[in-house]
Amino acid sequence: MRPCPALALLLLALATPAAAADAVDPLAPSTSENGRYTMTPAGNGFLRLDTRTGIVSLCTVNGASAECRTAADDRAALTAEIERLAKRVAELESGSKPPGGGASRVLPNQQDMDRAMDYAEQFMRRMMRIMRDETRTPN
Repeated sequence: MRPCPALALLLLALATPAAAADAVDPLAPSTSENGRYTMTPAGNGFLRLDTRTGIVSLCTVNGASAECRTAADDRAALTAEIERLAKRVAELESGSKPPGGGASRVLPNQQDMDRAMDYAEQFMRRMMRIMRDETRTPN
C-alpha cells in the first residue's frame, strides 16, 4: 500500500494550525502571568513594562522577530534612596534619634529666654549709643 500524497498534504494542513496554536509567543505573557506586562506604542516599536518588577524595555520588531532591550534605569539608586528615607522616617516617628543626629533638642526654659533677652537688650543699647555718638560728632 502506497501513501497518498493528497492524504499527507491534508494531514499536514490540519496539523499546522494545531502546532501554531501550541506555539508560544515570546512577547505574549504566559497564562500564569496574565496581565504582567503592559505595552505602549513608541516610535518603531513599543515599550514593555513589567508590572511586577517595574522594568521597562524598548522592543523593536525586525522582520518576524522582536528584540527587547532594557531601558537605562536608575532603579537601584532610587530603591536605595527610598529605603534610606524610610529608615529615617521610622527613626523620626519613633523619636529614637533626633534630627541632625546630635544631642536631643529641647525648647529653652524661662531662664534661657531671659538670658537671650538680656543679650539682645545690651546689643540694642550699645547700637543706640554708637548711633547717638555718630550724630553728635561732626565730620
